[in-house]
Parts: sequence; C-alpha cells; structure tokens
Amino acid sequence: YGPAGDFSLHSHPAAKYLFISAGSGVTPMMSMLRWLNDCAPWTDVGFVNCARRPEEIIFRKELELLGSRMPGLSLGFMIEERSSREGWFGHMGRIDAIRLPLLAPDFREREIFCCGPDPFMRAVRQMLEAAGFDMSRYHQESFAAPAVEEVPAPFAVPAGDDAKPLAEAVTPVRFSLSNVDAECVAGQTVLQTARASGVRIPAACEFGLCGTCKVKKVSGEVSMSHNGGILDHEIDDGYILACCSRPLSALDIEA
Repeated sequence: YGPAGDFSLHSHPAAKYLFISAGSGVTPMMSMLRWLNDCAPWTDVGFVNCARRPEEIIFRKELELLGSRMPGLSLGFMIEERSSREGWFGHMGRIDAIRLPLLAPDFREREIFCCGPDPFMRAVRQMLEAAGFDMSRYHQESFAAPAVEEVPAPFAVPAGDDAKPLAEAVTPVRFSLSNVDAECVAGQTVLQTARASGVRIPAACEFGLCGTCKVKKVSGEVSMSHNGGILDHEIDDGYILACCSRPLSALDIEA
C-alpha cells in the first residue's frame, strides 16, 4: 500500500502558498516544496512547522538549506518545550490566532495546505474559520497509515512437542555503533528491536513514508515493505527503513 489521496498544489495553483504542518505531517509538505525548489524556486511560500522539541523538527537541516536557496521561502518553526540538548530562541507554544499572523502576516492571501495529527488540523481549521479565511482555499490531509485488512496466515503452525511457536523464534541483530547485541522476535521490525534494546533510531511516521528511520545495513537480509521513503539507489547501497524492515537473517546495523 502506498500514499493515497489528492493533496497537491498542482490541483490548486496560486500566487502564494502557506504550508502548515506538525510532526510527521511535514512529509507531504516537503514533497511539494522540493518540487517547487526544482521547478519554480521563486514561488512565494510560507512554511510553518510545529514540533514538541527542537531536535524533533523533521527535515530541519534540509529546510534551512532550501531557505537559503529559495528567495520566496519563509520558514517558521514553533516548539512546545525547550530541550537540554539544544538551545532555542524561536517561537514557543502552540499555533493560535495570535501566533499565526506573526509567522504568516498575509495568511488570508494564501492557498493553505495543512497536515498533521487530527486535533492539530481541527485547531488550525477552526482558527482560520474564526479569522474569516476563505475556506475554499484551505486543504488538509490526515497523516496515518492506510487501513490494512488482516489476512489469515496461509499455513498452520506445526503441533506436537517438537513444534516451536513462531512467536518464540528470534534473529540476532547487532547495532554496531551502539555496541549492542539484540534479538529480534519473529514479526518485529528492526526499529522495534532497537527500542527494546535501548538503541535510539530516529523515527517519525513509522510506516515507511518519511524516511526518518533510514539506517545502513552492514550485513544480512531483511524483508522491507515501504511506502516511498527510500530510493532504489539507497537500497542498493545497503540502506533500509528500520520501521518497516524485518530480519530474514542475522543483521549488522550501523546504529
């Protein structure tokens, strides 16, 4: 299953855009922004992204790089709480009727795209409606994994004293940078194994779309079912998405 729906600026051409996102909802915004950078870098774009802490701003380095290259791009980050890992001197709190005009003073003149958790999008929609925004120029999309119908297993687990339950099968996984040896229970992903072993692999969407959990597979084989968050040449170079990769053999992961 891949991304679904029609959430694209190509369906809503405008002179000025405003992208508002929170958390993993930044991913479709990045797709549109990358296209604009390649094909129409002078486009007037306001880009507002909200996160809990500074280190959780997804694509921050790439956004700052695009901000230096695209003369019409205006970036606005907002976090909810400070972090001991990184200083912060930008906007704090949650986006509201006071902060939105600070981040995008002319938001009423823009075509607005919004993506993030449902409560976040409800709040943005209500805020815009209360401000008298033309809601025909507002577009939103929820960011969640598609529903998948469960299919019964095509085989039966052998019975008897010698049968080993599938759930008990384990595969060794080595996280070389963390110097951790772990065991992946059947059905678990590399990301789940890392978390259970105290190894931190950054992750966001957790269904193979955003690419945040990309790691290098030094050795071993995996079964990976992603939704576009990794390129073919990256796979050829040994990279995997930890959130949607399950071991087929012993693994050595660069994490």
